[in-house]
Amino acid sequence: MAKSLYETLEIDENATEAEIKKAYRKLARQYHPDVNKESGAEDKFKEINAAYEILSDKEKKQQYDRHGDSMFGGQNFHDFSRSHRSAGNADLDEILRSMFSGGGFGGGFGGGGFSQQPQQNLDIETSVTIPFSVSILGGSHSVSVNGERFDIKIPAGVKNGEKMRVKGKGHAQGGRAGDLFLKITVASNPEYVREEDDIVKSFDVSLYAALFGEKIEIKTLEKEIKLKIPQNTKNGQRFRVKEMGAMNRKTKVRGDLYLRANIVLPNIDDLDESLVKIMKEKLPKE
Repeated sequence: MAKSLYETLEIDENATEAEIKKAYRKLARQYHPDVNKESGAEDKFKEINAAYEILSDKEKKQQYDRHGDSMFGGQNFHDFSRSHRSAGNADLDEILRSMFSGGGFGGGFGGGGFSQQPQQNLDIETSVTIPFSVSILGGSHSVSVNGERFDIKIPAGVKNGEKMRVKGKGHAQGGRAGDLFLKITVASNPEYVREEDDIVKSFDVSLYAALFGEKIEIKTLEKEIKLKIPQNTKNGQRFRVKEMGAMNRKTKVRGDLYLRANIVLPNIDDLDESLVKIMKEKLPKE
């Protein structure tokens, strides 16, 4: 039984896991598009990666070892991958993923070939950018995919780079519908910074309030709150407001909001001359 995947990695069929990995690394370096500019090197690199993905996975390897190249319609792996490229079919990785997940065969093999073709991957992957406030508080956000616009529910606490799955919003074919996988990008906010489950907001404090203390109103993502500024507040000093940060989606516990004081100094030209004179005489220089 022909098993050309091993030929692709230039190893014996009895190669160990370590030998498979070593061979892959050697060939991947040799044919990487950034290193090898020869014609066909990129396609060879893709074949090497696909072969390694199968042979490095215990279950996929066992499946391939049972059936060999009959999984590729009796073709060797190079001809199989080349025929799909020239036909303009789906990505090689998607075809193999469908085959080795059990979707590519039905009821066994006959005549050394396929009993049915791999099903097309109908899933869609795309990116969506959401406002910072929605990432913290959650809410509805509108997206447009495949010419259709619809609202999706964003859970509170979602992080930048997370992926969300929306069932049934992928491509549709033959009564089947794939899923939509959204990679979340959180838009930056000039007022807030996220630190794990906590959020930090800078707010302006007058020199008077910093020196003598005062109650001030601060608008947050959720509501307006009153904060007591104590005497001798330092620039950059933080004030904690419990459980007004981001929701931890695993523990279901909210982080905190930290308000960071930014002391605004008055323009010396706007001050009374007598006050300026006293300040020059009385203020410590160190």
